[in-house]
Amino acid sequence: MAKGKQGPEDFAQNAFRVFQEAIGETPKTEPEPVKNKAAQELGRLGGLKGGKARAEKLTQEQRSEIARNAVKKRWEKSQKPTP
Repeated sequence: MAKGKQGPEDFAQNAFRVFQEAIGETPKTEPEPVKNKAAQELGRLGGLKGGKARAEKLTQEQRSEIARNAVKKRWEKSQKPTP
């Protein structure tokens, strides 16, 4: 099953798009924004070292509390009945 938004949510917009495709016109699409490669690289570098740097700053008690909360959330999630 496909996830995410597949097309316009509005029935009229979807009908108009199908009509345009049927008569050979293509709907106007906006070009994808161009991403700055340098900014992407800087973001990736920060992401690579972020978790490790955060873990080094935490005390043993803080790390234990975070782990305890994570276990509690996983347990709660596994105990919910599935519809």
